[in-house]
Amino acid sequence: MVNKGFPKFGMSQAGAYIAALKNYNLPDFILELIAKECKSELLERGRIDDRLQSMNDDALGMLHKVFVDCEEDSAGKFAQYRFYAYVSSMYHKCEVLVNETIPGITGKNHKIPVAVKSNGMYIAVAWNKAIGNPVNKKETTKFYELVDDIKNGDHGTMLTDAIYGSSVGFRGDALVELENLNNARESDPENVLDFKTANFENNIYSVTKH
Repeated sequence: MVNKGFPKFGMSQAGAYIAALKNYNLPDFILELIAKECKSELLERGRIDDRLQSMNDDALGMLHKVFVDCEEDSAGKFAQYRFYAYVSSMYHKCEVLVNETIPGITGKNHKIPVAVKSNGMYIAVAWNKAIGNPVNKKETTKFYELVDDIKNGDHGTMLTDAIYGSSVGFRGDALVELENLNNARESDPENVLDFKTANFENNIYSVTKH
């Protein structure tokens, strides 16, 4: 039971975390993912303060590290959480799904880190490189082909956006290649698909080019 009258932690560390985190527009699914990872309770609905207050110290500490301090971890998990939140912020009132498997026209099942649905249809897919070397040409080409396969399949009819995010930057030739591939499809109005790249710099993601 959550005590609504007084902050459960006073102004302890957790109280300070809540004060900071409630100013961030954290999507429900992010709270759920981190609560699950930290074996924390989470109020199903309610004000953000109350929901944060229902979480344990581990979960609050992780949320603070990810979103307030923008820390990195060796597995790149913190970067992925930030990317999930970034994609969610672009598609209000849409359903954001993590690690979604979507079949393409070739029959191959593609595991997509983030997919966005509107009215039950996929409208966007997104991918993020959290650790390692800058994204290279081979990786953007692979991403393009994977998204194209989904777009041409039964589940891709309403798909219009594909976002490649990176916490480690992009090589110049990778951006050029993706732009060339993107431009080549623009002549077909039935098959419009907008490829975007987003770089994580100065603690925020921003679209590098359309």
